Amino acid sequence: MNADQAFAAYERVRHRLPPSLSPSLPAGASGAGCQRLANLDALADDIDVFLLDAFGVLNIGDTAISGVPERIAGQQKAGKRVLVVSNAAGFPHGMLMEKYARLGYDFAPEDVITSRKATLQALHRAPPMKWGLMATESLGRGDIEAFDMDYLAEDAAAYDAVDGFVMLGSAVWTETRQSLLEASLRANPRPVYVGNPDIVAPREAGFSIEPGHFAHRLADATGIEPQFFGKPFGNIFDLAFTQLQESDLARTVMVGDSLHTDILGGQAAGVKTALISDYGFFAGKDLAEPISVSGIQPDYILQQP
Repeated sequence: MNADQAFAAYERVRHRLPPSLSPSLPAGASGAGCQRLANLDALADDIDVFLLDAFGVLNIGDTAISGVPERIAGQQKAGKRVLVVSNAAGFPHGMLMEKYARLGYDFAPEDVITSRKATLQALHRAPPMKWGLMATESLGRGDIEAFDMDYLAEDAAAYDAVDGFVMLGSAVWTETRQSLLEASLRANPRPVYVGNPDIVAPREAGFSIEPGHFAHRLADATGIEPQFFGKPFGNIFDLAFTQLQESDLARTVMVGDSLHTDILGGQAAGVKTALISDYGFFAGKDLAEPISVSGIQPDYILQQP
């Protein structure tokens, strides 16, 4: 899937996403109302709290974006609050912290807010159930040991035996597994928790297909509406605001590379938004058309994180 196809996929599922809070854009509007700046440092006078997406802002795949670890460290040294707000549901939190340290970032564990955390919070609040799990088994059960979960593979009986489904990571998911999941849900509708609403994520060699892609497909195929955890939905921002406690939303910015997750989510949460233009989702693309078509207009467009 390329960027144009991914953008079209997000537009097709707009009815499941929060409404845009951008001012109504006139026909042909191209984001001219966005303030265009070089990078995060240019926001320092107006922003006290930075909420940063990971993929496309901190890193592309397993590679840090050049110069960003140093910029983040500078903001932290200047007293800015910097939190990661990421739809990184596939990795246990400890593994994620090791990755950020390896890439040159210094974040406190509590300042990394993920859709995995939002999903786990919901699971703790739910009645005890047996869950079927979409995840990469080789990554282990970190953070989910307390729950009765079976990894889903090619055994149809395993899908029928559970009380609900949790979709955390799709790296090893297959079309066969998707068909088994949809068939089981058609025969017996049950809850579906989606720990990563992303349809795609930017990697070194293109886009990976994420759980949101499969979740929207099963919703279309079965009529079951999944419960999404992570951007653009409010549950992940609620976790971030709890960590921040008292903060001025007018001096808080969500920085990301996606209109439909980062910018839309930040707007719905009531904070300012900044879209990255040269890395991640829209790298090498003209932003005028997607802003016009989607009607989602960030406050800032940053050339680099």
